Parts: sequence; C-alpha cells; structure tokens
Amino acid sequence: MALIYVVEDDKSIQEIETFALTNVGYQVEGFDSAGDFLEALNRELPDLILLDIMLPDEDGLSLVKKLRLRQDTVTIPIIMVTAKTTEIDKVKGLDIGADDYITKPFGVMELISRVKAMLRRSAKPEEKEKLLRLGNIVLDREKHAVFVNDTLCELTYKEYELLKLLMVNAGIVTTREVILDRIWGIDFEGESRTLDMHIKTLRQKLKEEGSLIKTVRNVGYIMNTDKA
Repeated sequence: MALIYVVEDDKSIQEIETFALTNVGYQVEGFDSAGDFLEALNRELPDLILLDIMLPDEDGLSLVKKLRLRQDTVTIPIIMVTAKTTEIDKVKGLDIGADDYITKPFGVMELISRVKAMLRRSAKPEEKEKLLRLGNIVLDREKHAVFVNDTLCELTYKEYELLKLLMVNAGIVTTREVILDRIWGIDFEGESRTLDMHIKTLRQKLKEEGSLIKTVRNVGYIMNTDKA
C-alpha cells in the first residue's frame, strides 16, 4: 500500500485529498506545515508527496528544492497543488524538481488519476530475473516469450503482461483492481468482463498449466504450483 504525504494548510482541502486517496486504498498522512512534514520525513519516507505552494512557515517551492538536495528524497515524486495558475508559476515548479502540477479547484477524480499515473511511472522496477518459472511454464523476460513444456505459447501483449504479473506475485492473491490498474491502466468498475475474458483465454492457451491460475471469488486471482 503506497504511503502519500499531503502537505496542505487548508483543512478542508486536506480532508478532501485525504478522504479521496484513502478511499481508493492509499495510506495518507496530512500535515498543516512544512515543519511537521519535514519532521515526518525523518521517521518514514512516503511513496508520493502532494505539496501545496502556499504554507504558513515555508513555501512549497523552497521545500521542493530541499527535497531534491536530500539523497533520501531526491527520487520521491512530488505533485504540487496550488491556486496559482499562471504559466510562469507552473514552469518554475517543474524546473526546480516537481513532477506534476494540479491547480485548485480540482476534481477528485482528476486528483486520483494524477496520483495513480505518477505512482505507476515512479514504481521501482522489480528485481528482474531473466526467467520466471512456475510448474511447466517458463516466461522469458528478455525474449518476451512464454514456453509451456518447452513449447512456445503464443500470447497477446495483454495476456503476456497478465501472466507475468501473476507469476511475479506467485502465491499471493492479486486483486482485480490491481490487475486492471497495472495492465489496462483503468479503474475496476465496469471493466470486470475484460479481465475475466483474458483470464479465460490465458488458461486455454496454457492448456493443463492453466489450472495453476486460481480464482479467489470476489477478490482476484492467485497463481500456485499446486493444480489441485
């Protein structure tokens, strides 16, 4: 679960941001001042920072400069949230190290979409082994190919990415929401049949090994070595 720090002195806006992001599964901590925020960084580093420009004790632009000079925060994505809308303010924020920019007033869905997109782009790459193996399935990352019992299995791009996600998380339930967000980059609601059809065809193409993909009802899917 990604941890997001919201640095916003306007309580009503902070509450909206916190509620919206918590509601879609993120862990959120809010701060009214730069001082409290900087103190929290020494305890735990977040996965993303939503940062208001206008704060009571220090402006957000100054904070961005500090964060980009610290070795432990230099790569943390920062989305600046501000009422300033002029082109020069936006350019200044991006030039000093912010990753994105959203202006008040903003829609909740826009905020969530920006955060999701930023977290996807900044996700730390998995420790990649060239080959993933599960049962008689071998997924070759370099060749972008899948072999079942040493025979090439022809998969579409989405089927390949779906199988890779399940194999990387073998033994762990991967929720439908996570799969749709990672593979399709879309929200779960109204898109369940897309996933179901891809799982069905993937199982068929994997033949006997397709039984390794288990359905966890109302949750998602898990891939185990046990076919029973």
